[in-house]
Amino acid sequence: MAQTIEAAPPGRTGGDPGADRPPRAARRLRLPAPYLLIAPALVILTGVLLWPIVQMVWYSLHGYSTRHLMPNAPAPEFKGLEHYQTLLSDPTFWRILANTVVVCVLMVGITLVLGTLVGILLHKLPKWFSTTVAIGMMLAWATPAISASLVFRWLFMPGRGLVNVTLDRMPDWLVGSGWRDFNWFLEPVPLFSVLIMVIVWQAFPFVAVSVLAGLKSIPHELYEAAKVDGANGWRSFWSVTFPMLRPLFALLLVLQIIWDLRVFTQLFILANSFQNKSVYLLSYYIYQQGFSANPPNYGTGSAIAVVMTLMILAVTAYYLRIMIRQGETR
Repeated sequence: MAQTIEAAPPGRTGGDPGADRPPRAARRLRLPAPYLLIAPALVILTGVLLWPIVQMVWYSLHGYSTRHLMPNAPAPEFKGLEHYQTLLSDPTFWRILANTVVVCVLMVGITLVLGTLVGILLHKLPKWFSTTVAIGMMLAWATPAISASLVFRWLFMPGRGLVNVTLDRMPDWLVGSGWRDFNWFLEPVPLFSVLIMVIVWQAFPFVAVSVLAGLKSIPHELYEAAKVDGANGWRSFWSVTFPMLRPLFALLLVLQIIWDLRVFTQLFILANSFQNKSVYLLSYYIYQQGFSANPPNYGTGSAIAVVMTLMILAVTAYYLRIMIRQGETR
């Protein structure tokens, strides 16, 4: 029987590995297409995010004030690093920075621990029940910060707040006396305690639902293998759950730090005063310097904002470094 050999299609040769590649000119034309598609988004992000940061840095290097907002006003005087030198030599700034770090650590720690515990609990409950509870918790997370802060301010209001009245009616040997007229919003420890309650109440549902979603993605066989090896619940968490959800925990940690460093609305409503600087956080100090001081000091406020931005960028860079290392080890 004679063999028949089919002819190759025109323009192709069986031995040429590059025969199926498009011409180089076509590849050059297609190369800029992805960049052209994302160009509008990059332009918008540059205008919305990068330009305000550039302006903030510019204000921090100049003596900008309200008179420079007037038409035909003279150019603001260049101050260089004078505002930063003033900040670094100001004990008030260091006290407020310490307040910010301590309060942020407490808020982030409590939020992550509570959210993780609730997420694990929801994972063990029946599906219909955990779904119902998760939806209810997300309503708290979606509550506007102004509304949540007003509710907590009413709960702890001196004289008629629900918490004050309840504590006042409890036995003196248990909680002490004089709670009805106690003002939670004057001193740092009581005020920051209420602030942490507001933030945690609003933030932990997001962590709980995220952990719940992550737990559903872990194969059940891993827990069965850990159980065969004699691991209890605590050991299973550190041997199975935590390693599998480490990228999720890293992301939640970074997000919570960024969000909690920028807390302003809740503190503004709870404190309701700029007189006592011992209850300031950095975000509150920025607002006080830029808008409440007489006269407003835009340069100092911008310098504080630059410091807080550098803190956030440092946290973000640390997260990206962790993600890159984890990607290299896989």
